Amino acid sequence: MDLTGKVAIVTGPAKGIGRATVEALLHKGAVVAGWGRTAPEGLVHERFQFFECDVRDEHAVAEAFTNTQRELGPEIHALVNNAGVGLFGPIDGFSSADWHAMFDTNVHGTFYCTRAVLPQMKKQRAGHLVNVASLAATAGTANLAGYCATKYAVRGFSDALFKEVRPDGIRVTCVMPGSVETNFNGGHPGAVPDPYKMQPADIAAAIVHALEAPAATMVSEIQLRPAQVKK
Repeated sequence: MDLTGKVAIVTGPAKGIGRATVEALLHKGAVVAGWGRTAPEGLVHERFQFFECDVRDEHAVAEAFTNTQRELGPEIHALVNNAGVGLFGPIDGFSSADWHAMFDTNVHGTFYCTRAVLPQMKKQRAGHLVNVASLAATAGTANLAGYCATKYAVRGFSDALFKEVRPDGIRVTCVMPGSVETNFNGGHPGAVPDPYKMQPADIAAAIVHALEAPAATMVSEIQLRPAQVKK
């Protein structure tokens, strides 16, 4: 898909992969709506508009979708479900509040946003849904049981969804990054890039690659890992 002039929604656009994806889409000529609780600081662009939205709230998502169509036009060509939360710890000491916070954002938020855009994409008989999961969707890790559970859910949702909407001309891609240098889990990117981690722009490039795939091709899953491994 040629992204020039196409309308794309990116959730969680403030930092990390979300912000990098917004910037990559703008570079490709897309019109971008950012849905999130926090606007990306210092990002001013004639083709970017921020809509305050807590993806955990289905009514807020419906309102953001209505506002996006009003401001940017009815057609929605891409949705990048990027908003996510990662809270780690052993299960026998894990709080129910943290467990629900992850599922409400990572799983329910992905569902609410997808459900909001699908009728329009079906009407267009075109569109692309990108769900950002994690390599935690491929193998369990000690002290990440809750996070892994949400990302397994996102991967399963994506796999079932692509089979459901494929006849409607809609593509679905599940992106599964490994270690990325972001603010995730309280981390802070260093002044010098960590050679053992990927950068947010690397993941954004993979998302753009999937979106730009030829019309006859659907990239259903992408797994990304750092090229270097600590010895």
